[in-house]
Amino acid sequence: MPTLNLGILAHVDAGKTSLTERLLYEAGAIAAIGSVDDGDTQTDSLAQERRRGITIKTAVASFVVGDVTVNLIDTPGHPDFIAEVERVLTVLDGAVLVISAVEGVQAQTRILMRTLQRLRIPTLIFVNKIDRGGAQDEAVLQAISERLTPAIIAMGSARNLGGREAGFTPFEPEDSVFRARLVERLADHDDLMLAAYLDGARALSPGRLRKGLAAQTRRALVHPVYFGSAITGSGVEALMAGATRLLPRARAEGDGPVSGAVFKVERGPAGEKIAYVRMFSGTLRTRDRLRFGQGREARVTAIGVFDRGGAVKRDCLAAGQIGKLWGLGDIQIGDAIGLPREGSVQRHFAPPTLETVIAPRHPVERGALLGALVQLAEQDPLINLRQDDVRQEIYVSLYGEVQKEVIQETLASDYGVEVTFRETTTICIERPVGTGCAVEVLREPPNPFLATVGLRIDPAPIDSGVTFRLEVEFGSIPHAFHRAVEETVFKTLSQGLHGWAVTDCVVTMTHSGYQPRQSHSHAIFDKSMSSTAGDFRNLTPLVLMDALKQAGVAVCEPMQRFELDVPADTLGSILSVLAQVEAIPRTQVPRGQACRLEGEIPAARVHELQLKLPTLTRGEGVLETSFHQHQPVRGQVPSRPRTDHDPLDRKVYLLNLKRRLS
Repeated sequence: MPTLNLGILAHVDAGKTSLTERLLYEAGAIAAIGSVDDGDTQTDSLAQERRRGITIKTAVASFVVGDVTVNLIDTPGHPDFIAEVERVLTVLDGAVLVISAVEGVQAQTRILMRTLQRLRIPTLIFVNKIDRGGAQDEAVLQAISERLTPAIIAMGSARNLGGREAGFTPFEPEDSVFRARLVERLADHDDLMLAAYLDGARALSPGRLRKGLAAQTRRALVHPVYFGSAITGSGVEALMAGATRLLPRARAEGDGPVSGAVFKVERGPAGEKIAYVRMFSGTLRTRDRLRFGQGREARVTAIGVFDRGGAVKRDCLAAGQIGKLWGLGDIQIGDAIGLPREGSVQRHFAPPTLETVIAPRHPVERGALLGALVQLAEQDPLINLRQDDVRQEIYVSLYGEVQKEVIQETLASDYGVEVTFRETTTICIERPVGTGCAVEVLREPPNPFLATVGLRIDPAPIDSGVTFRLEVEFGSIPHAFHRAVEETVFKTLSQGLHGWAVTDCVVTMTHSGYQPRQSHSHAIFDKSMSSTAGDFRNLTPLVLMDALKQAGVAVCEPMQRFELDVPADTLGSILSVLAQVEAIPRTQVPRGQACRLEGEIPAARVHELQLKLPTLTRGEGVLETSFHQHQPVRGQVPSRPRTDHDPLDRKVYLLNLKRRLS
């Protein structure tokens, strides 16, 4: 049976989980519809999800429509949990973007749609909540066209908006108005359709139009729009039919090599690690020895395949399917299993921009806290767990305050550890602004290590990350020493001249040398006379930081793009406050009695603006923000305490290293 792996994405409170529940019910996968308000939905299984009424963790459920098995992946809508959405995007065949008919296009809606378009994921749009007071249809369609994409086609009309009688009437292929709109939309990417459109489109059969719509939807060129209500079920049947008819099925390369991707990791009741995997090709069987990640290997002890609801135990997992694997103790989110896919993209959204120090309420529980955070980092690597052993502090990265609250509750309820947080601070980055070179030669003071390392650091294009290259001959030193230098470069650059991660640079190894393996006469190997990988690991931070000092860095802070709707008569006060919080308005668009401002604002100042906005605008101001870019800090340059042996201070570094080795 063919499979469709379908993601449900939305801004928080657009009704995404309610739609998931309705789809499962309509397909017969569940006997009764759960409620987000009552906390008894199929996919929101965590106690916190039910208590808060929001999705925190990605969940998978399965149902059958006709001859198609649909694996439905419900993702969080709150921006604090965007990392969950990011991991899902790599395993989708198609998506449904849910928009509220009352609130319309919102900040997270735009972020999600931009990403879906960039990745060319075929997407249907479902305008939900047509039964709610204030629901609109034409205004929402116009907002979608203006703020998301003009490449849309309404697949029907909404009626009796704002009440329980609200419904959706699909357009018939013979409807002349719908036919004309569809031909006009498809003609943008189909020359034959364009010719027929210019000729009056009379020669186009309904079958030809359906085929053309499916082809362009699967290429993410057109996005069909449906209206309905997840609560009453109106429009959901049409959406289900559209998803199975218009979106592409999973390519089932059953005879190919085993290849898949891990998009979620959780712990079972006994603490065992469970990996959620999408298979792209091949067939995986219980007891198979499986390679994953960077050369790790383990045996699969059990397999669960999603089928008509949740996962059921099976002997194998085939191409196109989503399943759960047991037995892979070292598996991590983002790992490729078997043969890695070519051209896979790992980063779709901005990384966290906030950081805080987390501490146990009772100091004796520091070890328990660290163990718990390690397990949470397995499920969400972007919390970027950092330890400062000197100050006995633990840092975590965050997207927002809600995520911090969830971490606090999880640690208390699941691990029995109560914690406190320090004030949340903004995470900056460092970018080299010039070129710097440094070299230390074996047996030449002040180099105390049996290694020669020369490094050059150069600026690289924005968002290119860190690249390591060799300018020395590859065989000039043993491969293990090359690897030691490369690994240490990436580790060292996690803290630059001001303590922030260094990025957008190229590090080139320009010099290398080592002392061959030797010993005193008739004696065993003596590492005091022979170079080891440790010599290269210990020397590299000193050389790299010297090169970085020469290059110089710019500390850059995260900037948010903002859209601010305010009453026109408050514009003067708003502009004054925007200047106070260092926001830069780029455009002003009058809209009757209101005005829309767009521009950039430092991420660290967004909360301050949010607090002042209700008073300035009589409660009528609406602010939407999303990550824009990093740009150099204006004014005093912020720094972050180091958590390493401080290679910026040679004396301190060598002393700390000596203490650690002893």
